[in-house]
Amino acid sequence: MSHISQAYPERVEVRGLNLSDDLMGKATFTDYFHLLLTGREATEDQRFFLDVLLVSIAEHGMMPTNVAARMTLAADPGSLQGAVAAGILGAGPVVLGTSEECARLLEDAQTEVAGGADPATVATEIAGAIRVSGSKVPGFGHPIHRPLDPRAERILALAEERGISGPHVQLALALRDAVAEAWGKPLTMNVSLPIAAVMLDLGYSPAHVKAVPILARTAGLLAHLAEEQENPIGFLLAAAAEDTVVYEPPE
Repeated sequence: MSHISQAYPERVEVRGLNLSDDLMGKATFTDYFHLLLTGREATEDQRFFLDVLLVSIAEHGMMPTNVAARMTLAADPGSLQGAVAAGILGAGPVVLGTSEECARLLEDAQTEVAGGADPATVATEIAGAIRVSGSKVPGFGHPIHRPLDPRAERILALAEERGISGPHVQLALALRDAVAEAWGKPLTMNVSLPIAAVMLDLGYSPAHVKAVPILARTAGLLAHLAEEQENPIGFLLAAAAEDTVVYEPPE
């Protein structure tokens, strides 16, 4: 059973609405994305922050995902969809961020807080446990943005400005302090943690959170591929890789 859509000879029905009559010319793509994802009409804040978050994560330069997509299109110029797929397939937590992992961490932490635990104490225990295990804290660290990720700070500022900072945003802030204490120095809160915190505070489930960076990066990939068709650099990127990697024959 699916509750998303059905096509009929005279109409297309999406989440109980007539696509042509109820949505086309009336809903923005952000509205439609929210409806498809959740089955509900977006509130003003949900619409605003979906736009903010999609813009924040759509593009970040010549990342491996964009390089892979460009090189795929160079090798098969007629396969735009294959090049997009190549980029998305490489959009794992290292490149695309750990927003879904952050959401599940914050959800678990909020369950403890809802049960009566102090948010700062919960954050300290989480950071301490991760530090002892030798793992990385999802939502912290960035190879370029130091000491602050400007995207993360802007999301947090807008959340405060519009009055939607709820318990998950507060836990994210508490976690930033706890991580700095556990590591003995501040670590950059990257964009993934505020994306997760704001979405949870707006009523999205953790399962919805990763959809935002995936959709956003698809737009970025399409931009790179449009440029690749007009100004090809895919084979230059391949040549640069060939020149950079030194071959050593087996002894």
